[in-house]
Order: sequence, then C-alpha cells, then structure tokens
Amino acid sequence: MGVELNASQALGLWHGVCLDQVKSGDSDLTIRQIAILLHIYLMPPPHTVRGLAATLNVTKPVITRALDTMGELGLVDRVRDDLDRRNVIIKRTVAGALYLQKFGDLIIERGRGLPL
Repeated sequence: MGVELNASQALGLWHGVCLDQVKSGDSDLTIRQIAILLHIYLMPPPHTVRGLAATLNVTKPVITRALDTMGELGLVDRVRDDLDRRNVIIKRTVAGALYLQKFGDLIIERGRGLPL
C-alpha cells in the first residue's frame, strides 16, 4: 500500500523532517551523504568507494570526502579489501544504524501529521 502525496505535501514532509533533524542536535548530513548512507544500509553489501561512485554517478574523491565526514561521526567504517588491496570496503556501524533508525522515526512521526 503506497502513500499518495502531492508535491506540496511531499516537500512539506521533507521540510519538517529536515527541520526536526537540525533541531535534534544530531549531525545533519548533506543530501549526498544521506543518499550514500542510505545506500550502504539499505542495499546488500559489499560496498566499495568505486561502486558507490558508479551508483551515484560521481567521482571517487566525492565519495571519499563524504565517507571522511561520516567516518568522523562513526556512521561508517572503511577497511582495505584483503582480496584486492586497491578496494576499500565500507562497513556499517551500530552508530550509523541508530542514526538512520532515528531518522526513519522522524519521517514516520512527520508522516503521521499529514492530512489524509
């Protein structure tokens, strides 16, 4: 069962979620960082810098910069691939899972306030 929203409602929902996230005091990530983090946690692993760059159609340095920030926040870890030392594998963390759980809860709470 899908939710039917018009553009104004969808933008209002996103606006409310973004405001709640900023007000929460948790780290507020860029849209690119959120997209990367969601991909890492919602799509089956393994995830590599090269693979994420291809998926998001950006360069590897763009992914590396985003992962640097998310790594500092403890949302992801990076390790060298033992089979191919050129690859960097991105690992999920408990802190990252909790961050996204709270983010999902914000979306649910805001969605409940939408008129039917």
